[in-house]
Amino acid sequence: MSIRDRGNIKWTSMMLPEHVKLLRDWKEEERIWNRPELDEQKLEEMNEIINEAMAHNQTLSFVYFEDYDYKILIGNIHYADSFRKELRIVDEFGDRLDLKLQNILDIRYL
Repeated sequence: MSIRDRGNIKWTSMMLPEHVKLLRDWKEEERIWNRPELDEQKLEEMNEIINEAMAHNQTLSFVYFEDYDYKILIGNIHYADSFRKELRIVDEFGDRLDLKLQNILDIRYL
């Protein structure tokens, strides 16, 4: 006979609704605050994609971390500002956005 652990489910029936909400909020905050760090290989791969995309004006998908959440941006690199460490992206609507290099987590071709 094996015992199955139901995690927090078994305790929520004995908890006040306010406590259950606090636990859920705490788990959500824990998920939001964690920003992954990129290794050198990933940074080099993204640098190659940026250089090639700028040379051939290719549309890219950017996954970045901002305001404690993950976001996606699709567009073309208009300019790479090495002094401010930003990419100026023109999205599919023609809007220009500045994206900090330190916030970028992944870049892919479309």
